[in-house]
Amino acid sequence: MNIKYDRLFNRNERAVIIAMDHCEFDGPIPGMLDLAKTAAKVDSCVDGILMSPAMLPHCRHAFNYKGAPMAVVRLNWSTVYCYQWQYKDAVTVQAFSPAEALRLGADVALISLTLETGSEANDAHNVEVFRSICSEAKQLGMPVIGEYYPADPDNLSPEELHRKVHACARIIAELGADLIKTFFTHKFKEITRSCPVPVLGLGAAKCPTQLAALQLAAAEVADGAGGVVFGRNAIQVPDPAAFQRALCDVVKRGVKPETAAKKHRLKD
Repeated sequence: MNIKYDRLFNRNERAVIIAMDHCEFDGPIPGMLDLAKTAAKVDSCVDGILMSPAMLPHCRHAFNYKGAPMAVVRLNWSTVYCYQWQYKDAVTVQAFSPAEALRLGADVALISLTLETGSEANDAHNVEVFRSICSEAKQLGMPVIGEYYPADPDNLSPEELHRKVHACARIIAELGADLIKTFFTHKFKEITRSCPVPVLGLGAAKCPTQLAALQLAAAEVADGAGGVVFGRNAIQVPDPAAFQRALCDVVKRGVKPETAAKKHRLKD
């Protein structure tokens, strides 16, 4: 597990993960209609690619060469992501076992946890699902990314979002996660300073420009993020590989967003 963890943070660099798991909840979306083609556009500079374990056999060309990104897989399934169905209760179940994910080629497990769902029983159930999967994953040598995703985040004020992320990122670390994936907030330093494991900032909604996305990544890193997890912002662009190289420059090497955008000739 420690070897895999160290590979994700390649020689103590910050980590860059490209998320391609959206279709588990949305069905086909622009930029991911053919996931195998999307995976082929991921640059080898990134450290991991997040997707459903069942998609690994279809996208093995993204992982089967020396120096390739690591396979990060989502193991539970929650209604919190099903915006198109207006679900908001964040009912969570195990979708894949860590053992099945390993057989399919996974390196790192991602397990989400939503709390404050409005139901004590549902919150307790979500914790039970998280702990069960986390325990098995660690027994099998898989580092665990704990994802905190609040219910109905678009309708939270900045203060409400920060309060939830600040509390729940620490709770997820206390429940055994090796690193955290969550929202960037206006007081993100409070979250990174109070969490004993690295916090990865989300790209979240699609930014209006590629430069804006790079600026978001730079802000997350400046506030103590151990890396980023970008999906739409890194895929739904004219040249995904070029943007990802620029993103790695910003996150790993501290290059200014404007310099990185110019260096890699990003055009919207």
